[in-house]
Amino acid sequence: MSQDFLRIAVQKSGRLSEDSLTLFKECGIKFDSKAGKLKTTSSNFPAEFLFLRDDDIPGYVEDGVADIGIVGENVQVETGRNVDIAKKLGFSKCRLSIAIPRGDSYQGVQDLQGRSIATSYPTILGNFLKENEIEAEIHEISGSVEIAPSIGLAHAVCDIVSSGSTLLANGLSEVEVIFKSEAVMIAHPSLSEAKRAILSKLLFRIHAVQTAKNNKYIVLNAPNEKLEAITALLPGMKAPTIVPLGTEGWSAVHSVLSEEDFWDKIDALRTAGAEGILVVPIEKMIY
Repeated sequence: MSQDFLRIAVQKSGRLSEDSLTLFKECGIKFDSKAGKLKTTSSNFPAEFLFLRDDDIPGYVEDGVADIGIVGENVQVETGRNVDIAKKLGFSKCRLSIAIPRGDSYQGVQDLQGRSIATSYPTILGNFLKENEIEAEIHEISGSVEIAPSIGLAHAVCDIVSSGSTLLANGLSEVEVIFKSEAVMIAHPSLSEAKRAILSKLLFRIHAVQTAKNNKYIVLNAPNEKLEAITALLPGMKAPTIVPLGTEGWSAVHSVLSEEDFWDKIDALRTAGAEGILVVPIEKMIY
């Protein structure tokens, strides 16, 4: 079998796995992702997928067993493996936070001095404590971190937080965010030229998909005497497209708006005289 393909490591289950597989499919890459499979090959892209435990992925990539992988940035930093970050992916966002029993006083990070903290992320926590010149005892445990204060194992916990509902259910209050994480694509530092070329094609597709999600295609009607004011609000990819309508004195304006300032722009367009605004999602966006 030709080695001119990318071996991609993906978490075998969980939200990060689902988001990763969705991204690849949005990039037009076809593969079988049925539950229980540990390996599968794409039928239309030079890639093979390995489904692994998230903590193992950085090591597989460092060792060259996998060429690239998708993990949480928290896992990449915690494991400290020698890998490159090929791209930050913007999904599966979460934070690593310190939490204490509800009702306990907390005035600031200095309150952690001399305390014991249970965590599955001793490296990240240790770095945070060192940066803040705090001496605290770190209890490394592999799971069920939130139970530690209630059984007397530690005064506080340091764990991944998404919504905060798990902390709440265990009588804890989030008091300090020490690390913000998102999904990242990591790569072996010494990929061959052929594999780097395939990775470049993959990153191009990902960029097109993610850019599309961050933008909307709009079409609106505008009286010609107000075109200048309206088009000034619409840069588009290069410039708005203007097409005369069947009604004399009117034109249709086509453009692209960023999701970030979408509603502010829409309000400004209506004020400037735009009518009949049609908003359409974009599937792919290629510059």
